[in-house]
Amino acid sequence: MSRVALKSAREIEAMRRAGALVAETFRVLEPHVKPGATLADLDRIAEEHIRRAGATPAYLGYGPKTNPFPATICASVNEVICHGIPGPRELQEGDIIGVDIGVHMNGVYGDACYTYTVGPVRPEVQALVDTTRECLAAGLEQVRPGGRTGDIGHAIQTLAESRGFGVVREYTGHGIGKRLHEEPTIYHHGARYTGLKLQPGMVFTVEPMINLGRPETRLLPDGWTVITADKSPSAQFEHTVVVTARGHEILTL
Repeated sequence: MSRVALKSAREIEAMRRAGALVAETFRVLEPHVKPGATLADLDRIAEEHIRRAGATPAYLGYGPKTNPFPATICASVNEVICHGIPGPRELQEGDIIGVDIGVHMNGVYGDACYTYTVGPVRPEVQALVDTTRECLAAGLEQVRPGGRTGDIGHAIQTLAESRGFGVVREYTGHGIGKRLHEEPTIYHHGARYTGLKLQPGMVFTVEPMINLGRPETRLLPDGWTVITADKSPSAQFEHTVVVTARGHEILTL
């Protein structure tokens, strides 16, 4: 029996509003993602916008009490796969940066990630970013009643590996609602017709992390920052999605 809580129409509407704020925060940040901007600048802009909207940053203070995440956004540059901590680092032309934004609003969460290019990037890096965006779309196409979570992972893995990229295994999508992380776990690799059967009212994130090189990861001593083991660039895109009677709706579009 599934442990996944199906969301009510009222909860989905609240999550739609939280997701809209996440999307709006990306639009506010975009003009500031340029050479010379610091990661701390981006973090401050995002936090100010989220709080002005009457919401709170989901990641700030998240995690163990001994080492809570210290910022509003995750800012993951180049070889950083996820959970990069904003600080004084300045963006340079040719960088890519994955910005992950979560908000808590009216008792529910919204969560998404977007990878920006900072000016022109190397062709192989642009191909990585484009493919990761396409991987998210391919995974979302599999979200429908009666589908399986394995269908999502299979679509992502097949596309990424067909182009020679590595698919991160250790970090996954997740259910979301009144808590930031709930059931189910959404893997970005897998086999068709396997995993949990999808039902209307399920809400979760799909967030492929794709590496230019091999899929292996390494956690840095700060306990948060995850990098590629081979130091190759990594990209990520993420949406929060709800399974509907006819397919799905993206809540963070």
